[in-house]
Amino acid sequence: MLEIITYLPHPPIVVPEVGGKEGEKVAATARAMERLARLIKVTNPQVLVAVTPHGHVFSDAVTITALDTLEGDLSQFGAPRVKVKYDLDLAGAQSIVEQCRIEDIPCALLDKDVLSSYRLSPKMDHGLVVPFSFIEKAGWQGKIIPVNMGLLPYEELYHFGKILRDVLNGLERKWVLLISGDLSHRLTLNAPAGYSPRGAVFDEIIRQCVREADIKRVFSLSQDLIEEAGECGLRPLVMGLGAMDGYEVKAEELSYEAPFGVGYLVAKFELGTLNKERELVDELINERKTKIARIHDKESPPVKLARASIMHYLKEGKYLKMPEEFKHLLEEKAGAFVSLKKHGQLRGCIGTIEAVQPNLGQEIIHNAVSAALHDPRFEPVILTEMDEITISVDVLGHPEKITGMKELDPKKYGVIVSSGRKRGLLLPDLPGVDTVEEQVRIAREKAGIRPDEPISLERFMVTRYY
Repeated sequence: MLEIITYLPHPPIVVPEVGGKEGEKVAATARAMERLARLIKVTNPQVLVAVTPHGHVFSDAVTITALDTLEGDLSQFGAPRVKVKYDLDLAGAQSIVEQCRIEDIPCALLDKDVLSSYRLSPKMDHGLVVPFSFIEKAGWQGKIIPVNMGLLPYEELYHFGKILRDVLNGLERKWVLLISGDLSHRLTLNAPAGYSPRGAVFDEIIRQCVREADIKRVFSLSQDLIEEAGECGLRPLVMGLGAMDGYEVKAEELSYEAPFGVGYLVAKFELGTLNKERELVDELINERKTKIARIHDKESPPVKLARASIMHYLKEGKYLKMPEEFKHLLEEKAGAFVSLKKHGQLRGCIGTIEAVQPNLGQEIIHNAVSAALHDPRFEPVILTEMDEITISVDVLGHPEKITGMKELDPKKYGVIVSSGRKRGLLLPDLPGVDTVEEQVRIAREKAGIRPDEPISLERFMVTRYY
């Protein structure tokens, strides 16, 4: 049976061999992690299932590492002597994958052959090594099932957590679930991902949700807030919450601190009695479908045209002829970018800086198809995905030359960076792009322009349609 669920951060600096004197700034985190490690030792589970955000993350599946043994160390953080090694519960992992297949949740095993074919490291990532270093010091011995989060919808990750619980409880394993994750990485001006005032808002909401085991509120978080927070612990947390589905929960926050601009939360959960009102899998999935359908119903004309263009091309293999309802888009010429998102993650984005088609309508029709099928960063979109995809269209204003970065504002203006024939563009008001320096750096990288190469700058405004 599932004994306890733990939520642990993974800052290498909390490990004494890495942090040294600086580690004193996260002393409360270290004490709380030591406390949970001792609790795991006393509980003495046969199996410890550990979910990490920093393993081999796939966009279309949760994965479970399936080797005979898994080991890792903190050599990349200057502490090669901090090592952990565990045998894996392969039978348990196989049972989880089989049940996921039955319940239509994408999940796959990463065995030696799969890791080799994808050229993936067989070593444990720091998201697990850090918490396991505390558990090993506490003296626990047993088998583990290492789970890599996937970029699936949150509702499917939650469902996975429920499957995980039901399968291992059915195998009559005594087990503990370890969730590894950090909260916002954007809490201070010198934070690793830059600063956002919404980072603290995100962390406070998550802390409240954890203390109250408030699952529904976690699912009410806006995608904008999540992106602004710059976190790595939400998806693993959702998977852990799924293991609580249908139960009363006793939750406790053991510590929270953020001295380096990253939120470190330590918490534990214990399951109580069954409560049918907390069986949420079907409700959450239906709410997601309703929410996406509502977004589709409210699409603006440019976005409706982009969607119609993609659907037509996927069905017929040719470009859409301009429907009568969009004829007003024939009156204008402009560059346009079409962006596709699926489950909050970018799924494709292609556009033109200046008009290359006879009118804006044709610009959108062609760029929508390119975003869906020809963005080299992604596999082509298929028809069955379209119900899950949201679309935005950016219509670009005329670019104007500027003399320097002081004339830029990443929230208001997009930027075009040029050096010789190389040219890179970045749209305005993108999540996580908060400074002019960052905006120009990303545009340089997109164009393949080195940091030391001289550049010319242009700025432009956009009209963004949803």
